[in-house]
Amino acid sequence: MNLLKPVTLKGKHATLVPLSMDHCAALIEAAKDGELWKVWYSSVPTPEKMATEIERCREWQSQGMLLPFTVIDNATQKPIGMTAYWRIDLINRRCNIGWTWYRKSSQRTAINTECKLLLLTHAFEKLDCIAVTFSANAFNVESRRAIERLGAKLDGILRNLKIMPNGVICDVYHYSIIQSEWAVVKANLQYKLEKQS
Repeated sequence: MNLLKPVTLKGKHATLVPLSMDHCAALIEAAKDGELWKVWYSSVPTPEKMATEIERCREWQSQGMLLPFTVIDNATQKPIGMTAYWRIDLINRRCNIGWTWYRKSSQRTAINTECKLLLLTHAFEKLDCIAVTFSANAFNVESRRAIERLGAKLDGILRNLKIMPNGVICDVYHYSIIQSEWAVVKANLQYKLEKQS
C-alpha cells in the first residue's frame, strides 16, 4: 500500500488533485467566502497564512505524514477547498480523512458527498485499508453530524486533546469506518449523491 503517492481522484462534481502552491490564490479566495478562519473551533488558515499552510502540508507529505489534496469544483474548474489523508499507518493499513474545508457556498452540496466517496473508495479499494478514521472537535457539531451521516461509528472521545489558538482546551470525537462496513457505506453514499445531483 502506497498511501503517499500523489494521485488525482475525479468525480462528476469535484476532482481531488495534489495540493500545490499554484492553488494558493484561489484557496485564499475560497476561504474568504464565509471568512472560514473565524470559526474558532476549525483549522482553516487565514488568507495571510495560506501559503505557509500549503508549505507545511507539502513538507509533512515529504515526511510521510500527510497526503493533501486541493478540491476542484468541476463546474467552475476552480479550487474551493482542501482535504487530506493523514495519520497514515502503513503497517496497520489505516488512515484518517481530515484537514477538510470548503468555501461557504460549496458546503452542504454534492461536492462534499462525492469527495468523501472518492477518498473512501480509493482508501478501501485501491490502498487496501482495513479502517478509515475521522476526527472532529467537540464544538464542531456540524462536522460530527456530517461524519455520522457517512455511516462512520463513534470510537470514543479523547478529552482535553487539543489546545486551540485561543487557548481553549477541547475534546475530540473519533470515528471510523471498517472494511466490513464499506459496502453498505458506499451504497448509501452513492444513493445520497444521486439524490443531490
